[in-house]
Amino acid sequence: MSDFTHLNEQGRARMVDISEKQETERTATAVSSIQLTKELYEKITSNTMKKGDVLAIAQVAGIMAAKNTSDWIPMCHPLQLKGTDIAFDWTIADNIYELQIEASVKTKGSTGVEMEALTAASATALTVYDMCKALDKGMIIGQTYLVNKTGGKSGDYHRGVEED
Repeated sequence: MSDFTHLNEQGRARMVDISEKQETERTATAVSSIQLTKELYEKITSNTMKKGDVLAIAQVAGIMAAKNTSDWIPMCHPLQLKGTDIAFDWTIADNIYELQIEASVKTKGSTGVEMEALTAASATALTVYDMCKALDKGMIIGQTYLVNKTGGKSGDYHRGVEED
């Protein structure tokens, strides 16, 4: 059982002990997306949704999700985040309207913030869905993935960059 990091000597779940790990600056960026109709795009960008400013509320939801990741993910350590940001970008191609969501998280600590960035991106997309579902339940939340991470023992990771 000792080969599994999240199992104790009895084979039961445990949170990994990170007390001996060095504190370093750590960052992570994750993305997600949501496809929606032209009507929703126009209502969101003109801020005419009945529920209010969709992007402002989704942005706050993403930040809150990053701060509370350890409440969602059982073995995730609670972290004191130093910064969290959510950015939006629209792409329109072949009559498909897609909101790109980028979540960036930073801390100085003994473990990384990848899960916080992924949770933030996911919660942001889910909140857009929640704010718009009365008009269209057919929205599609797209792939969510880690773009990059820095710091820590395992070093930096940048999606699409081959390691030597």
